[in-house]
Amino acid sequence: MGRNNRGSTKASGRAPLSVRDQTGNFLAVIKVVGVGGGGTNAVNRMVDAGLTGVEFIAVNTDAQALLMCDADVKIHIGSQATRGLGAGADPVVGKAAAQESRDELKEALKGADMVFVTAGEGGGTGTGGAPIMGELAGEELGALTVGVVTRPFSFEGRKRAQQAERGIEDLRDTVDTLIVIENDRLLQVVEKRTSIVDAFKLADDVLR
Repeated sequence: MGRNNRGSTKASGRAPLSVRDQTGNFLAVIKVVGVGGGGTNAVNRMVDAGLTGVEFIAVNTDAQALLMCDADVKIHIGSQATRGLGAGADPVVGKAAAQESRDELKEALKGADMVFVTAGEGGGTGTGGAPIMGELAGEELGALTVGVVTRPFSFEGRKRAQQAERGIEDLRDTVDTLIVIENDRLLQVVEKRTSIVDAFKLADDVLR
């Protein structure tokens, strides 16, 4: 279960989100946070798709990868813990990096009525950092918080799968609603000759 059940029906809409309706009345401030490589890839896809009325925030330990992201706000976390080289697929390092940059992350989330936290579970930064984002957005700032994450493909190995399970449960404890996308199921809707690279791209598309 997440923090509570409020807002559980609000994560299903696919239409572009807007902060004002047609009459100009204020609706909500919505922020989408991509954490780690998978999360920032998802943000790039959403930007490319022309999603409007939301603020995109990219959070990563990999400084080089962050430069390639199209988000409105880019936050490099854990400069001391990782020296800008990423979390090395270690969620403990990812969590430490997010904790190190906690004040900056919280500042970026301020003013949001609703926050979407996206990540690819199983690696380091997304798995360890996403729960911190959920905690900051929901528990500390009071925003309605929705997690949207992918569970890794089975061919990525047992260790990554186990890390993903722990990360999913940690995130579930900090958000109002959690949507988990099974990457393996994506392979059932594409032809057998589809490459692994194509499968990963399809996973990013689902997060849009």
